[in-house]
Amino acid sequence: MAARMKWELLVNDKRFGLEDYHDPKKNTTRTDFRRDYDRLVFSSPFRRLQNKTQVFPLPGSIFVHNRLTHSMEVACVGKSMADNIAVSLRSRYAQQGLPTEHFDHLGDIVAAACLAHDLGNPPFGHSGERAIGTFFSEGAGRSLQPFLSDSEWADLTHFEGNANAFRVLTHQFRGRRKGGFAMTYSTLASIVKYPYESSLSTKGKFGFFVSERDDYVRVAGELGLLRLSPEDAPLRYARHPLVYIVEAADDICYEVMDIEDAHKLKIITTSEVIEAFLGFFDDDRRAHMERAMGHVSDPNEKIAYLRSCVVGALVEQCAAAFIDGEEAILEGRFEGSLLDHIRERERRGYDHCTELSWSKIYRSSEVVDIELAGNRIITFLLERLVEAVTHPHLNYSRLLLAKFPEQYDVDAPTLYGKLQAVLDHVSAMTDVYALDLYRKLNGTSLPAV
Repeated sequence: MAARMKWELLVNDKRFGLEDYHDPKKNTTRTDFRRDYDRLVFSSPFRRLQNKTQVFPLPGSIFVHNRLTHSMEVACVGKSMADNIAVSLRSRYAQQGLPTEHFDHLGDIVAAACLAHDLGNPPFGHSGERAIGTFFSEGAGRSLQPFLSDSEWADLTHFEGNANAFRVLTHQFRGRRKGGFAMTYSTLASIVKYPYESSLSTKGKFGFFVSERDDYVRVAGELGLLRLSPEDAPLRYARHPLVYIVEAADDICYEVMDIEDAHKLKIITTSEVIEAFLGFFDDDRRAHMERAMGHVSDPNEKIAYLRSCVVGALVEQCAAAFIDGEEAILEGRFEGSLLDHIRERERRGYDHCTELSWSKIYRSSEVVDIELAGNRIITFLLERLVEAVTHPHLNYSRLLLAKFPEQYDVDAPTLYGKLQAVLDHVSAMTDVYALDLYRKLNGTSLPAV
């Protein structure tokens, strides 16, 4: 019989860093998974997401999604999907005479993980991640490679926001409590989309830095995640099953909401969006939706109605794909994402939206402009901050190091630790803060006299 993960282990409310205080018998209407969600909402890193670019430049006369609104929507979609899945799993396991109480918590775990999934992303969207990686692989940071291990170098050149989110949540920053956010083990595992080391990264994707390797091993061991790599090879684990739900909710939201934002910005026409969104449905449903749109004249209202229909259809299909693939998921042999396994009609609709996004959105001048500006700003900041932590005796370095938040360990005993302090600082910046610091260090913006 193939090795199989078990739900009774996968759903675990033990808190990372606070294991000695765990009381599995406590009785409260507010579960630890719900506490995870609330803790994230009230945290500074989550609030900072309101000033981080999702796709389109911020701010503007027309409101578009930022990282915070995106994360909140992902949490809503993810919880709906998880709740649908939980209903089916309860029925399935009850018919087999097996316990079902773990499924009561799936929605809260997924909602919290969805809120947290972008906490490690730097300013200026995905271009910020690329700017950090290329600073080391192509820019001034290349000179540091001889002084780092292969694993450390891979972490830097493939810098990944998802891996950084795991660090933000688990690392004990200077002056902070043990265990970071002290999240539950299940929530932590549910945000790690790529549960392997950077040396195994594909397209720059991986799940944890060298510095958090042992932390992930501890989480994986507690939850019974399957290790897929030999003992003497770089770490690779099977995903926690709930990662598939978080990933699907994220993909649905950025694909559908990016198109809605592009429509508001008049990058994509109303007729193009209507055609794309109606493509998810059969003739009878299309006719009903067209009649419903006839009751309103505002194009944005029409698109909002269609968007809600598309999201609902994709949530239903992804939930069905999870239920159908549960055995393969628990055995660590499920291939691709949930969206790869949905019904053909909805899959064609999603693929069409993806093609539309690439041709009309991600290559638009507004998006390219923010990528160019973000790349320049982040590269400049890294040049100055890395110089400061590697040559702290210089006068300019001392001045710049005085501006570092105290929680970042610029005096770390290793070069890798010092560089991580820089990346901790830069990745936590909002777009506005990064731009302001860039201007000040350039001398184009001076304090009021």
